[in-house]
Amino acid sequence: MLISDVIRESGPLTVAAFMDLALYHPELGYYARAARRSGRTGDFFTSVDAGPLFGELLSMQLEEMALILESEVENRASRTSQHGFDLVEAGAADGRLSADILSAARARSAGFYDSLRLHLIEVSRAARAAQPATLGDIAARLVSSASSLPGSFEGVLIANELLDALPVHQVVMREEGLREVYVVTRPPTDELALLEGPPSTPALVEYLARVGVSLEPGWRVEINLGALDWMRDAARRLVRGFIILIDYGHAARELYSAAHSAGTLTTYCLHRSTGPELSGGPDWLRFPGGQDITSHVDFTSVQAVAEAEGLQTLGFLDQTYFLLGLLPPEISNQQSTLNNLKTCPP
Repeated sequence: MLISDVIRESGPLTVAAFMDLALYHPELGYYARAARRSGRTGDFFTSVDAGPLFGELLSMQLEEMALILESEVENRASRTSQHGFDLVEAGAADGRLSADILSAARARSAGFYDSLRLHLIEVSRAARAAQPATLGDIAARLVSSASSLPGSFEGVLIANELLDALPVHQVVMREEGLREVYVVTRPPTDELALLEGPPSTPALVEYLARVGVSLEPGWRVEINLGALDWMRDAARRLVRGFIILIDYGHAARELYSAAHSAGTLTTYCLHRSTGPELSGGPDWLRFPGGQDITSHVDFTSVQAVAEAEGLQTLGFLDQTYFLLGLLPPEISNQQSTLNNLKTCPP
Protein backbone atom coordinates (compact mmCIF):
# COMPACT_ATOMS: atom_id res chain seq x y z
CA MET A 1 0.00 0.00 0.00
CA LEU A 2 1.48 3.34 -1.06
CA ILE A 3 0.70 5.34 2.09
CA SER A 4 2.05 2.61 4.36
CA ASP A 5 5.22 2.55 2.28
CA VAL A 6 5.62 6.31 2.59
CA ILE A 7 5.14 6.18 6.36
CA ARG A 8 7.59 3.30 6.67
CA GLU A 9 10.23 5.22 4.71
CA SER A 10 9.63 8.77 5.97
CA GLY A 11 7.77 8.51 9.26
CA PRO A 12 4.34 9.80 10.37
CA LEU A 13 2.34 11.91 7.92
CA THR A 14 0.42 15.05 8.74
CA VAL A 15 -3.24 14.81 7.79
CA ALA A 16 -2.45 17.28 5.01
CA ALA A 17 0.23 14.99 3.59
CA PHE A 18 -2.12 12.00 3.89
CA MET A 19 -4.89 13.87 2.03
CA ASP A 20 -2.49 14.98 -0.68
CA LEU A 21 -1.61 11.34 -1.41
CA ALA A 22 -5.17 10.03 -1.03
CA LEU A 23 -6.71 12.69 -3.27
CA TYR A 24 -4.01 13.87 -5.66
CA HIS A 25 -1.41 11.15 -6.18
CA PRO A 26 -1.00 11.15 -9.99
CA GLU A 27 -1.86 7.47 -10.38
CA LEU A 28 -3.72 6.38 -7.24
CA GLY A 29 -5.32 9.59 -5.97
CA TYR A 30 -9.10 9.88 -5.81
CA TYR A 31 -9.33 12.89 -8.14
CA ALA A 32 -6.58 11.71 -10.46
CA ARG A 33 -8.16 8.38 -11.39
CA ALA A 34 -11.40 9.65 -12.98
CA ALA A 35 -12.45 12.46 -15.28
CA ARG A 36 -15.48 13.32 -13.15
CA ARG A 37 -16.49 12.46 -9.60
CA SER A 38 -19.85 14.21 -9.26
CA GLY A 39 -23.30 13.43 -10.65
CA ARG A 40 -25.71 10.55 -10.28
CA THR A 41 -23.07 7.97 -11.18
CA GLY A 42 -20.45 9.65 -8.99
CA ASP A 43 -20.08 10.21 -5.26
CA PHE A 44 -21.79 13.59 -4.73
CA PHE A 45 -23.81 16.30 -6.46
CA THR A 46 -22.84 19.92 -7.07
CA SER A 47 -24.78 22.74 -8.74
CA VAL A 48 -23.21 21.81 -12.07
CA ASP A 49 -24.97 18.43 -11.93
CA ALA A 50 -28.41 20.02 -11.51
CA GLY A 51 -28.38 21.21 -15.13
CA PRO A 52 -27.07 24.11 -17.22
CA LEU A 53 -28.85 26.86 -15.24
CA PHE A 54 -25.92 27.34 -12.85
CA GLY A 55 -23.58 28.00 -15.76
CA GLU A 56 -26.12 30.21 -17.50
CA LEU A 57 -26.39 32.49 -14.47
CA LEU A 58 -22.63 32.66 -14.02
CA SER A 59 -22.37 33.61 -17.69
CA MET A 60 -24.57 36.64 -17.02
CA GLN A 61 -22.32 37.69 -14.15
CA LEU A 62 -19.19 37.24 -16.25
CA GLU A 63 -20.59 39.34 -19.08
CA GLU A 64 -21.24 42.16 -16.61
CA MET A 65 -17.68 41.84 -15.32
CA ALA A 66 -16.31 41.98 -18.86
CA LEU A 67 -18.24 45.21 -19.50
CA ILE A 68 -16.79 46.73 -16.32
CA LEU A 69 -13.24 45.94 -17.45
CA GLU A 70 -13.90 47.27 -20.94
CA SER A 71 -15.31 50.53 -19.57
CA GLU A 72 -11.96 51.24 -17.88
CA VAL A 73 -10.08 51.59 -21.16
CA GLU A 74 -10.48 54.26 -23.81
CA ASN A 75 -10.55 51.96 -26.82
CA ARG A 76 -13.08 49.26 -25.94
CA ALA A 77 -12.98 47.48 -29.30
CA SER A 78 -9.18 47.38 -29.31
CA ARG A 79 -9.06 45.92 -25.81
CA THR A 80 -11.51 43.13 -26.71
CA SER A 81 -9.88 42.20 -29.99
CA GLN A 82 -6.29 42.27 -28.76
CA HIS A 83 -6.58 40.75 -25.32
CA GLY A 84 -9.99 39.20 -24.92
CA PHE A 85 -11.48 38.19 -21.59
CA ASP A 86 -9.79 35.31 -19.80
CA LEU A 87 -12.12 32.79 -18.16
CA VAL A 88 -9.99 30.66 -15.86
CA GLU A 89 -11.71 27.75 -14.13
CA ALA A 90 -9.68 26.13 -11.34
CA GLY A 91 -10.57 22.55 -10.44
CA ALA A 92 -12.38 22.27 -13.76
CA ALA A 93 -12.62 18.44 -13.92
CA ASP A 94 -13.87 17.59 -17.43
CA GLY A 95 -14.95 21.17 -18.13
CA ARG A 96 -18.72 20.82 -17.71
CA LEU A 97 -19.21 24.14 -15.87
CA SER A 98 -17.20 26.12 -18.41
CA ALA A 99 -19.07 24.38 -21.23
CA ASP A 100 -22.38 25.57 -19.72
CA ILE A 101 -21.02 29.10 -19.28
CA LEU A 102 -19.73 29.35 -22.83
CA SER A 103 -22.85 27.81 -24.37
CA ALA A 104 -24.97 30.39 -22.58
CA ALA A 105 -22.65 33.20 -23.64
CA ARG A 106 -22.81 32.14 -27.27
CA ALA A 107 -26.62 32.13 -27.17
CA ARG A 108 -26.92 35.50 -25.41
CA SER A 109 -24.07 37.66 -26.69
CA ALA A 110 -21.92 36.86 -29.71
CA GLY A 111 -19.51 39.69 -28.91
CA PHE A 112 -18.88 38.51 -25.38
CA TYR A 113 -18.52 34.90 -26.53
CA ASP A 114 -15.97 35.86 -29.19
CA SER A 115 -13.88 37.69 -26.58
CA LEU A 116 -13.65 34.70 -24.22
CA ARG A 117 -10.33 32.92 -23.79
CA LEU A 118 -10.86 29.73 -21.79
CA HIS A 119 -8.23 28.24 -19.45
CA LEU A 120 -9.11 24.98 -17.68
CA ILE A 121 -7.01 24.14 -14.62
CA GLU A 122 -7.16 20.52 -13.50
CA VAL A 123 -4.59 18.22 -11.88
CA SER A 124 -6.12 14.99 -13.21
CA ARG A 125 -4.72 13.90 -16.56
CA ALA A 126 -7.85 11.79 -17.16
CA ALA A 127 -10.07 14.83 -16.63
CA ARG A 128 -7.96 17.03 -18.89
CA ALA A 129 -8.15 14.39 -21.61
CA ALA A 130 -11.97 14.45 -21.38
CA GLN A 131 -12.30 18.24 -21.69
CA PRO A 132 -12.37 18.56 -25.52
CA ALA A 133 -15.26 16.10 -25.76
CA THR A 134 -17.17 17.93 -23.03
CA LEU A 135 -16.66 21.30 -24.70
CA GLY A 136 -17.69 19.95 -28.10
CA ASP A 137 -18.12 22.65 -30.73
CA ILE A 138 -17.04 25.41 -28.33
CA ALA A 139 -13.60 23.84 -27.81
CA ALA A 140 -12.20 26.53 -30.12
CA ARG A 141 -12.39 28.95 -27.18
CA LEU A 142 -10.02 26.74 -25.16
CA VAL A 143 -6.62 28.43 -24.96
CA SER A 144 -4.98 26.19 -22.38
CA SER A 145 -5.58 23.10 -20.27
CA ALA A 146 -3.03 22.62 -17.52
CA SER A 147 -2.47 21.56 -13.93
CA SER A 148 -1.63 25.07 -12.68
CA LEU A 149 -2.91 28.60 -13.15
CA PRO A 150 -1.70 30.72 -16.09
CA GLY A 151 1.29 32.92 -15.39
CA SER A 152 -1.01 35.92 -15.67
CA PHE A 153 -4.57 36.52 -16.77
CA GLU A 154 -7.05 39.35 -17.26
CA GLY A 155 -10.72 38.53 -16.74
CA VAL A 156 -12.20 36.22 -14.13
CA LEU A 157 -11.09 33.19 -12.16
CA ILE A 158 -13.80 30.79 -10.96
CA ALA A 159 -13.18 28.08 -8.37
CA ASN A 160 -16.27 26.02 -7.66
CA GLU A 161 -15.82 23.72 -4.65
CA LEU A 162 -12.05 23.70 -4.91
CA LEU A 163 -10.79 25.05 -1.58
CA ASP A 164 -12.76 22.50 0.48
CA ALA A 165 -10.87 19.68 -1.26
CA LEU A 166 -7.39 21.03 -0.55
CA PRO A 167 -5.36 19.10 2.07
CA VAL A 168 -5.73 20.35 5.64
CA HIS A 169 -3.79 19.98 8.86
CA GLN A 170 -5.79 18.66 11.79
CA VAL A 171 -4.98 19.87 15.30
CA VAL A 172 -6.42 19.18 18.73
CA MET A 173 -6.15 21.33 21.84
CA ARG A 174 -4.94 19.59 24.99
CA GLU A 175 -4.33 20.92 28.49
CA GLU A 176 -0.61 21.17 27.71
CA GLY A 177 -1.23 23.07 24.45
CA LEU A 178 -1.88 22.57 20.75
CA ARG A 179 -1.12 19.14 19.27
CA GLU A 180 -1.18 18.04 15.65
CA VAL A 181 -2.75 14.82 14.42
CA TYR A 182 -0.49 12.47 12.40
CA VAL A 183 -1.21 9.34 10.38
CA VAL A 184 0.92 6.33 11.35
CA THR A 185 0.88 2.58 10.78
CA ARG A 186 0.06 0.06 13.47
CA PRO A 187 2.18 -3.12 13.41
CA PRO A 188 2.09 -5.91 12.51
CA THR A 189 -0.65 -5.31 9.88
CA ASP A 190 0.36 -1.76 8.88
CA GLU A 191 -3.20 -0.61 9.57
CA LEU A 192 -3.45 3.17 9.44
CA ALA A 193 -3.99 4.90 12.78
CA LEU A 194 -3.71 8.37 14.33
CA LEU A 195 -1.10 9.75 16.69
CA GLU A 196 -0.83 13.19 18.31
CA GLY A 197 2.45 15.07 18.30
CA PRO A 198 3.92 18.57 18.26
CA PRO A 199 2.73 20.90 15.45
CA SER A 200 4.66 20.28 12.24
CA THR A 201 4.98 24.01 11.60
CA PRO A 202 4.62 27.17 13.71
CA ALA A 203 2.25 28.43 11.02
CA LEU A 204 -0.56 26.43 12.67
CA VAL A 205 -0.30 28.26 15.99
CA GLU A 206 0.15 31.56 14.16
CA TYR A 207 -2.96 30.87 12.07
CA LEU A 208 -5.22 30.48 15.10
CA ALA A 209 -3.74 33.55 16.75
CA ARG A 210 -4.27 35.60 13.59
CA VAL A 211 -8.01 34.79 13.39
CA GLY A 212 -8.39 35.47 17.10
CA VAL A 213 -9.86 32.16 18.21
CA SER A 214 -9.12 30.26 21.39
CA LEU A 215 -9.69 26.50 21.28
CA GLU A 216 -10.99 24.73 24.36
CA PRO A 217 -9.28 21.50 25.54
CA GLY A 218 -10.59 18.60 23.47
CA TRP A 219 -11.57 20.65 20.43
CA ARG A 220 -10.37 19.16 17.14
CA VAL A 221 -10.23 21.45 14.09
CA GLU A 222 -8.75 21.66 10.59
CA ILE A 223 -6.42 24.37 9.29
CA ASN A 224 -6.17 24.84 5.53
CA LEU A 225 -2.78 26.44 4.90
CA GLY A 226 -3.01 25.34 1.27
CA ALA A 227 -6.10 27.48 0.66
CA LEU A 228 -4.19 30.58 1.75
CA ASP A 229 -1.24 29.71 -0.51
CA TRP A 230 -3.63 29.14 -3.42
CA MET A 231 -5.44 32.43 -2.84
CA ARG A 232 -2.18 34.36 -2.56
CA ASP A 233 -0.86 32.82 -5.79
CA ALA A 234 -4.10 33.46 -7.67
CA ALA A 235 -4.22 37.09 -6.58
CA ARG A 236 -0.66 37.68 -7.77
CA ARG A 237 -1.39 36.21 -11.21
CA LEU A 238 -4.52 38.31 -11.73
CA VAL A 239 -3.60 41.41 -13.72
CA ARG A 240 -7.09 42.94 -13.85
CA GLY A 241 -10.42 41.39 -13.12
CA PHE A 242 -12.28 39.28 -10.61
CA ILE A 243 -12.13 36.06 -8.63
CA ILE A 244 -15.30 34.11 -7.80
CA LEU A 245 -14.97 31.49 -5.07
CA ILE A 246 -17.94 29.16 -4.54
CA ASP A 247 -17.60 26.81 -1.60
CA TYR A 248 -19.05 25.82 1.73
CA GLY A 249 -17.63 26.99 5.02
CA HIS A 250 -17.92 29.62 7.73
CA ALA A 251 -16.39 32.74 9.18
CA ALA A 252 -13.45 31.78 11.41
CA ARG A 253 -15.22 32.46 14.70
CA GLU A 254 -18.05 30.13 13.69
CA LEU A 255 -15.83 27.44 12.20
CA TYR A 256 -13.55 27.34 15.25
CA SER A 257 -16.30 27.12 17.84
CA ALA A 258 -18.13 24.57 19.99
CA ALA A 259 -20.50 23.87 17.09
CA HIS A 260 -17.63 22.34 15.08
CA SER A 261 -15.41 21.17 17.93
CA ALA A 262 -15.19 17.62 16.50
CA GLY A 263 -13.78 18.92 13.22
CA THR A 264 -15.38 19.00 9.79
CA LEU A 265 -13.42 16.38 7.84
CA THR A 266 -16.01 14.42 5.89
CA THR A 267 -16.00 11.68 3.28
CA TYR A 268 -18.30 11.14 0.30
CA CYS A 269 -18.71 7.84 -1.48
CA LEU A 270 -21.67 6.69 -3.57
CA HIS A 271 -23.72 9.63 -2.27
CA ARG A 272 -23.18 8.71 1.34
CA SER A 273 -21.25 10.86 3.76
CA THR A 274 -19.85 10.31 7.21
CA GLY A 275 -19.08 12.79 9.95
CA PRO A 276 -15.65 13.54 11.36
CA GLU A 277 -15.46 10.60 13.75
CA LEU A 278 -16.66 6.97 13.92
CA SER A 279 -15.99 4.25 16.43
CA GLY A 280 -12.69 2.59 15.56
CA GLY A 281 -11.28 5.72 13.94
CA PRO A 282 -12.37 8.38 11.44
CA ASP A 283 -13.84 7.23 8.16
CA TRP A 284 -11.53 9.52 6.17
CA LEU A 285 -8.63 7.31 7.22
CA ARG A 286 -10.12 4.30 5.44
CA PHE A 287 -9.98 3.50 1.73
CA PRO A 288 -7.43 6.18 0.73
CA GLY A 289 -7.91 6.98 -2.93
CA GLY A 290 -11.37 5.43 -2.94
CA GLN A 291 -13.46 8.27 -1.53
CA ASP A 292 -13.68 12.04 -1.42
CA ILE A 293 -12.31 13.83 1.65
CA THR A 294 -13.39 17.39 2.33
CA SER A 295 -13.52 20.00 5.08
CA HIS A 296 -15.26 23.34 5.59
CA VAL A 297 -13.47 26.51 4.48
CA ASP A 298 -12.40 29.34 6.77
CA PHE A 299 -13.65 32.25 4.68
CA THR A 300 -12.22 34.86 7.07
CA SER A 301 -8.63 33.80 6.43
CA VAL A 302 -9.07 33.41 2.67
CA GLN A 303 -10.60 36.88 2.44
CA ALA A 304 -7.81 38.38 4.56
CA VAL A 305 -5.11 36.95 2.28
CA ALA A 306 -6.89 38.22 -0.84
CA GLU A 307 -7.20 41.72 0.57
CA ALA A 308 -3.58 41.70 1.75
CA GLU A 309 -2.63 41.09 -1.90
CA GLY A 310 -4.57 44.16 -3.01
CA LEU A 311 -7.91 42.62 -3.94
CA GLN A 312 -11.20 44.17 -2.80
CA THR A 313 -14.13 42.13 -1.53
CA LEU A 314 -17.20 43.01 -3.61
CA GLY A 315 -19.53 40.45 -2.10
CA PHE A 316 -19.55 37.72 0.53
CA LEU A 317 -22.91 36.01 0.68
CA ASP A 318 -24.81 32.77 0.54
CA GLN A 319 -24.80 31.24 -2.94
CA THR A 320 -28.60 31.19 -2.96
CA TYR A 321 -28.82 34.98 -2.77
CA PHE A 322 -26.00 35.45 -5.25
CA LEU A 323 -27.78 33.33 -7.85
CA LEU A 324 -31.23 34.73 -7.13
CA GLY A 325 -29.83 38.18 -7.86
CA LEU A 326 -28.89 36.96 -11.33
CA LEU A 327 -32.03 34.95 -12.03
CA PRO A 328 -34.15 36.42 -14.85
CA PRO A 329 -37.93 36.42 -14.27
CA GLU A 330 -38.68 33.95 -17.05
CA ILE A 331 -36.84 31.14 -15.26
CA SER A 332 -37.52 32.09 -11.64
CA ASN A 333 -39.66 28.97 -11.25
CA GLN A 334 -36.46 26.92 -11.48
CA GLN A 335 -35.03 28.33 -8.25
CA SER A 336 -35.32 25.03 -6.43
CA THR A 337 -32.67 23.46 -8.68
CA LEU A 338 -29.96 25.81 -7.41
CA ASN A 339 -28.37 23.77 -4.63
CA ASN A 340 -24.63 23.53 -4.17
CA LEU A 341 -24.70 21.07 -1.27
CA LYS A 342 -23.25 17.61 -1.75
CA THR A 343 -26.29 15.51 -0.91
CA CYS A 344 -27.78 12.11 -1.52
CA PRO A 345 -30.20 11.93 -4.46
CA PRO A 346 -33.96 11.71 -3.70
